[in-house]
Amino acid sequence: MSSDKEQAIRPWQRDIYSVFKAANIQHVCHVPDGGHRGLIDLCTDDAEIGTTVLTTEEEGVGLAAGLFLGGQRSVLLMQSSGVGNCLNLFTLAENCRLPLVLLVTMRGEFAEFVPWQIPMGKRAGAALELMGFDVFRAEDSATVGDICAGAIDQAFYSSRCTAVLLSQRLIGRKNWSK
Repeated sequence: MSSDKEQAIRPWQRDIYSVFKAANIQHVCHVPDGGHRGLIDLCTDDAEIGTTVLTTEEEGVGLAAGLFLGGQRSVLLMQSSGVGNCLNLFTLAENCRLPLVLLVTMRGEFAEFVPWQIPMGKRAGAALELMGFDVFRAEDSATVGDICAGAIDQAFYSSRCTAVLLSQRLIGRKNWSK
């Protein structure tokens, strides 16, 4: 991994990656996302974790279902705006009692620059709860690893849908002047 990539990885992203390794996460699906970039880089560079770049988030729900049925544990990474894209397909996991783990980088919260991100950012957690997810929220880097580990365990040991909302403050204030 290049030194530029190494510097872009935040400690809490390394914590999540360590949780993935300990929980035997074998595949990570994602759409490109700056908030997940460091974690995506860590997973992409690991020969033991397969990664799939999606064209849309709902593809990840079907892929995660297929991976689970094939004996692999996976996690779906998305941004809060992607939650709205998946609402109908989330019923697949619920009706089939398949574990599904989402890590959602939040937009529309702290110092948001793009007004289009605010409505879904304000409603993503409630939408996930309405769809039957157990929703957890990570606000600070000290607890993000433990929260992710608990969500992964709950999903795979209880055949539940879980989501961890990674707050916009955790991800960091965006610099819109660059």
